[in-house]
Amino acid sequence: MSSVVNGLRRPGATGLSVAGTTVGGVTDDELREMLLPFRTRAVEEGYPWEDIDPLPAEEVDRWIGHVRPCAVLTGGGDGPVAGRFGGPLLLPAQVPDPEHPYLASVDFAALPKDATDLPLPPDGRLLLFASLDETDGDGNCGQAIYIPAGTPVEERDKNTWNGYPGDDYYQKIVDSYPQGELRARTEPDLPYHSLPGFPHADELVTVWCDASDRRGHLQIGGYADQEDSDPDPLERVASCAVRQAKRGRWGGDEPVSGAVEDWVLLAHWNPHISHREGADVQWGIQRADLEARRFDRTFSTVYWNP
Repeated sequence: MSSVVNGLRRPGATGLSVAGTTVGGVTDDELREMLLPFRTRAVEEGYPWEDIDPLPAEEVDRWIGHVRPCAVLTGGGDGPVAGRFGGPLLLPAQVPDPEHPYLASVDFAALPKDATDLPLPPDGRLLLFASLDETDGDGNCGQAIYIPAGTPVEERDKNTWNGYPGDDYYQKIVDSYPQGELRARTEPDLPYHSLPGFPHADELVTVWCDASDRRGHLQIGGYADQEDSDPDPLERVASCAVRQAKRGRWGGDEPVSGAVEDWVLLAHWNPHISHREGADVQWGIQRADLEARRFDRTFSTVYWNP
């Protein structure tokens, strides 16, 4: 049995009440229920610290209509272990040494059911790599490597990436990348950028960022997020990919779309590490490439405002 509370459907006896609850196989109604604390804050309180008054309920509910599920992976919580920061770098023999520092691995089979709305493989591991030195320009700042289940792997030296020999400062940053197992939970995600038809989009984003309170996490799916998220950070991913493809530096001479609607957020990382506080890393991929398991065509950007 279910009821409707403040325009949002409240499923009965689901055990879901607030964002951050570990769940699997969530429905759209259940995601909306998890957003009730955000809705209450937006409609009844606003955000006094930024002089944001309570927002119109109708607009808040339309904003909530854009909810998407995402898998949030952190070192704490009681969700299933679905990956890890760091650890040994295990790759198939035929895969070249990565061009960027190794960050994390994600076990697709261990993610909660329907944790994202992406066409992800049902199993296998996703390895993510990121360079935090390229915080300006339009170069590709990372990689994603997919290893199907059962593929033989061998351990590699994690320091073979194309770094800066003798650059002790940046090596110290790489050495401070987080380590340890990652536990996954399904959470609702809302846009971090303006949308047409929402006069209070900036205020909605501010309240949502405060309500979600995510820091230092790795996220699969959902919306791209960075300190300056207007426009959609995926627009920068797409435009940078197009420019790099035209220069012959990325994409393998295959078509690359500059239309943001052809791209999805594969992963996001908020580093929360010394000397890169406030940075955000996005791994974007064209939906067609994701459906074809072309993870080699993932493009990554880094935003950092020191």
